[in-house]
Amino acid sequence: MKFGKEKINIADNLDLFAREVVEGFLTGMHKSPYHGFSVEFAEHRLYNKGDSIKNIDWKLFARSDKLFVKKFEEETNLRSHIFLDVSSSMFYPQNKDLSKINFSIYCAAALMYLFQKQRDGFGLTYFSDKLDFFSEAKNTTSHYKRLISELDILINKKQGEFGKKTNFSKVVSTVVEKIHQRSLIIIFSDMMNFDSSSLSELFEGLQHLRHKKNEVILFHVHDLETEKSLNFDNRPHRFIDMETKSEIKLNPISYRQTYQKIYADFQSKISEQCYQYKIDYVPAIIQDGFAKILISYLTKRSKLF
Repeated sequence: MKFGKEKINIADNLDLFAREVVEGFLTGMHKSPYHGFSVEFAEHRLYNKGDSIKNIDWKLFARSDKLFVKKFEEETNLRSHIFLDVSSSMFYPQNKDLSKINFSIYCAAALMYLFQKQRDGFGLTYFSDKLDFFSEAKNTTSHYKRLISELDILINKKQGEFGKKTNFSKVVSTVVEKIHQRSLIIIFSDMMNFDSSSLSELFEGLQHLRHKKNEVILFHVHDLETEKSLNFDNRPHRFIDMETKSEIKLNPISYRQTYQKIYADFQSKISEQCYQYKIDYVPAIIQDGFAKILISYLTKRSKLF
């Protein structure tokens, strides 16, 4: 299967965008990835003109001589929670249409549209060094519209606050009791607040989620050209850490090879620890579009049922 890179227009309606991405993706797969959903009998109500006769309880009609319709309650297959890192570094790059936070928002919107089609419950959380927003997992049209509105507000923030760090463990301890066990946790983060010595803080939070029998997908969001490859032109640049505000001036070409090795080793360490704790680690390059995100989710979901 081959998926083209989607052209993004930030001015587009987010709901329409999510619909087009998902429907186009599903068309490209040439088959439906949806799993059947079950329904559970709830109660009776009197038959109203225009109701489908297939739901009439004929046995009850024989006993009561009145027409009653079986009411059914949709049974949620899965509860999913999307966690968005909204720390300062996620708003990079600032001089392009598609920053890491915008990419993550588009992914979240597409996933929520897919959740709704699959009749799965879904919730949304923003986090930095504190809990910025949390919603419980539901599957209603009003819930979907509310969360899309929240994403609309977030995507219109052109720049995050400098010095806003990430404290994932603290955030998880705040919300973990509000999340149903055996939920699917989907995290979008650039991991820029975690170095090799501080990964324990991240995995403390992830372990807490796994201890509650939740499944976890960690999408490591990054820019290929600058963050992963340090592909800047051959001249001195001033680099500013958006989370710590520290600065350094250097010519990147002199450090590119060393930097790439350090970055690759860092990714490898995250991947190894995720494997150890049975967490799905997925590098998510913002230039690659959204197909990989949707495929990773659908693959994970297929293993849960």
